[in-house]
Formats: sequence, C-alpha cells, structure tokens
Amino acid sequence: MKRAVALTPYACVGETLAFAQGWHVKQVAAVVGFCALSLAWRVQSQETHSHPPPEKLGTVFFATSCAPAVSHDFLRSVALLHSFAYSAAEQSFRKVAAADPDCAMAHWGIAMSHYHQLWSPPGPQEIEDARVELERAGRLNASPREKLYIAAAAAYFKDTDGLTPQARAKAYAQVMDELARNNPKDTEVQVFYALSLLGTASAQDTTHANQKRAAAILEPVYRDRPDHPGAAHYLIHTYDSAELAPRGLAAARAYSKIAPSAPHALHMPSHIFTRLGLWDDSIDSNRAARAAAHEQGDLGEELHAMDYLTYAYLQRGKDAEAAQVVAALREMGAAAAPGSDFKVGYAATVMPIRLAVERHAWSDVAGLMPVESSAPLESAIIFWARAIASSRAGEPRAADRDIAKIGAYRDELRAAGNTYWATQVDVLDKEAKAWQLAAEQPVKSVELLRSAADEEDAVEKSPATPGPIVPAREQLGELLLEQHHPKEALAEFQTALAAAPGRRGALSGGARAADLLGDTRTAGQMRAKL
Repeated sequence: MKRAVALTPYACVGETLAFAQGWHVKQVAAVVGFCALSLAWRVQSQETHSHPPPEKLGTVFFATSCAPAVSHDFLRSVALLHSFAYSAAEQSFRKVAAADPDCAMAHWGIAMSHYHQLWSPPGPQEIEDARVELERAGRLNASPREKLYIAAAAAYFKDTDGLTPQARAKAYAQVMDELARNNPKDTEVQVFYALSLLGTASAQDTTHANQKRAAAILEPVYRDRPDHPGAAHYLIHTYDSAELAPRGLAAARAYSKIAPSAPHALHMPSHIFTRLGLWDDSIDSNRAARAAAHEQGDLGEELHAMDYLTYAYLQRGKDAEAAQVVAALREMGAAAAPGSDFKVGYAATVMPIRLAVERHAWSDVAGLMPVESSAPLESAIIFWARAIASSRAGEPRAADRDIAKIGAYRDELRAAGNTYWATQVDVLDKEAKAWQLAAEQPVKSVELLRSAADEEDAVEKSPATPGPIVPAREQLGELLLEQHHPKEALAEFQTALAAAPGRRGALSGGARAADLLGDTRTAGQMRAKL
C-alpha cells in the first residue's frame, strides 16, 4: 500500500480552477492527477487497518512543469521542506529528479534543502553542492515563475568569496520579493516569501517589522488554507517573541495536528508555549517530538526537543524528570557530541548546564570542559558556567581563567563576522565578571550585570534555544537580593517575568523579595504561579 501524505484533496479542485488559466497543459495535468491519486490513497488507507497510520504532512499546492507522474512526490518534498525536515526533503526531491530528469524544480528543491533559513547557515560544501544543483536546474526548461524560484536560490548560493550569510539571505529575499509581486495569488510563493522575511529579520529590531510583514502575508493564507504546514509553521516563528507570542497560540495548537509525521511540527508549538510560560503544554509537545525524532533517526531534532524539554521540566519544578533527560543525553555518548551540526552541539552543551545552574548545583559544573569539536559559542557557555559556579560558591578568583576564555571566544566570533553570537557571548562575559566582583565591589557588579541585561534585552533570542540559561535580568534580581536591596530586586524580577513569563527562578526570587518588603499580596501571587 502506498502511504498517503495527507496532501489532502479538498483544495485541489478549487485551486486548479483558480490557477489553471494560463498554465501549460502539463501543469494542469499534474495537479488534476494529484487530486485523483489523493482520493484513491485516502480510500485505500481507510480500508487497510493492519498498517501504520498514513503519513500526514499537511496540504501544499505547488504547480510545476514537471511530469504529472512525479506530482505527488514533488508535493511531499515541498511539505517536508516546510516542516524543516531537510534531509528527508532532499532525499524526496532526488527521487523526483531521478523519475523526471527534465524537472528543473526538483534540483531547486535539493538546493533549498541546504538553506536552513532560521538555523545555522550552510557550510562551504553545502553551498557548492547547492550551486551544482541550481546549475542543473538552469539547463532545463522551466516556466517564468520557476525561473524566479531558481534565481532566488542562486542569489543565495552564488559563488562569491567573503559573502556573509546575512548578505546571501538578503539577496535571496530580494528575488523572492519580485516573485511574490508577480504572483500575488500563488499560495506557495507567498508562503516562501514570508519565510524569507523571517530569515532576514534583524535580531536587534525590537519593533519586529519583518515579522509583522510576514504575519500580514501568512494570516490570510492560514485562514484560507488551515491545513498548510508552512503557513502554520512560519506563523509560530513569526510570533516567537515576547511582544507577539499571544497571537501565535492558535497556529501553535494547530501545527502538530497538520503535520504530525514531521518531528519538527510536533516540537514547534513549544516555541509559543515557552514564550507564554505554558510549561505542561511544552512538555507534552517536546515529549512527542523527541519520540518521533528518535524513531526517524533525526538526532538534531531529538536533541532540540530534549533541550526544550529540559527547560520546561525545570520551570515546572520537575527536577528529577529534567535530570532523566540529561542522563539520557549522556547515554547517547559520542553520537550527541558537539560538532559541525549546530543544533546538536548547542543542545548537547546546554542541557547539563541548565540542570546545574537552574538548581544552583555549582559543584556539578566544576568538571565540565568543552570537547575539541565544540564551536566557540558552545565553549564560551561552558566556561561561563564554570566562572559563575566558582564565584557563587565563594571562590571568585578561581574564575579568572574561565573569564579570560569567554572573552577570547567573543573576540573569535567577532573576527568571524558572527555578530549575533558575539553579542550573546559578550553578555556572558559581563555576567561572569559581575558575579566575580559581587563580594568586593558590589556597586560595580550591579552596574555590569545591568549592562549585560540591557544588552541581552535589546536582541531577540535565536530559534535554536528556548532562552538563555538564566536571563541576565533575572540574575540582576538575584544579585540585588543578595545585596539586600529587595525593592530593586523585585522590580528586576518583574521586568524579567514580563519578557519570560513563568520562569521559576524569577517567580521564586520575586516572592522572596516581596516577603522582605512585607508585600504579602505580590508574594502570594508569585508563589501561586510556582
């Protein structure tokens, strides 16, 4: 039995009528053929009860000039791409290319599987591999619309030494803007264009201008096509900020039902749940994503879910469950060691640090050291944890060498042009120095930690993480509380909670500060949320 992709047929007739005018006959045939096949597979899946549930990735509609026989596999490939299942999408697009050597868009899809727009940028080999695929696509017949898709990808992967990932993303988005203006009624064009806006959004733009432009595109699509995986997925990313998170709750609750066969779709709702402090929802989301990713052999997605799961367990006060996740990470051994895959390396690095630092288990941090394959950011986080642990355990001078390491990694990131992570490591550097100075220079320590908090608040977090190990603003509240300034501490805790609702450390610290001020109402409210 062929497995249904749940690229459901209900929209096929309407979309065929809406878009067929002006198409090549071959394009119309591909869509109509897909509609008939979808209906046949749906009936077959209902009649066969001894097999696993049919694959479900949502409904996409992407007209091409490729052979009708490959239409189903092409649509499946695009659906996988929308759910960031990049390896699976590449394999699926290669299947299309093998079945239809004249399908230019299959090679576009292979290239796009190397462009992880909201994750880490492709390395030199991935750029070269994608460029080869796009050159193949350029030698094949394609429609004007398809040529713009290919041109957009080529703008990103062009052979220009020294071109930064940001410049490549902007070049891609500029061509996608032209494609979107030329095809205002084309759902896929609009959805991919919205993603390009998210891919070029500045982390320093606290007005979220690009995100709001993307939302204006995606919301109508999601309203009209509620089963579209890209619309729901990208809306979650669009609203993944303290300002916009409440708007993303509907898409968050829907996406895992739209594409449950994609582990990333099971995880993504937790981005909004984390922003809103909905820890039980986040736990459920990431437990499902972790299990699905493990079953499919997707290590990066499994660890990404485990990091979010560890974070949520800790905020819920379920330390034993968080410890079990970290223990499972250790059992994975070398497979989960930091390396070229940023998603793997980041999650593997921070999970044990989250567990120790959130619980103030400073002795658990002392033995941590980066492995040879660790990236600068990952190494900096480890030395930050060591420095914080030394200072807060009463041995500030023991932090000297670790703090020097943090600064060196910040400088390395700056030299490489990685300004975003250099900024994050600069925050770590200020935090570590502030805690080292806390005992002997309390005023200066507060000034330094406040500077770190202001710097961190001015930059959005990366989608790769549920948040800092401990937000700088929350640390500032802790420091002020230790220095017997409960009024100032409470104000910082409340500010921290506005940006990251439900964080256990801020609620607990705020309740203690309120107790010292005799503010029983505020203390009670915060403890109730714990």
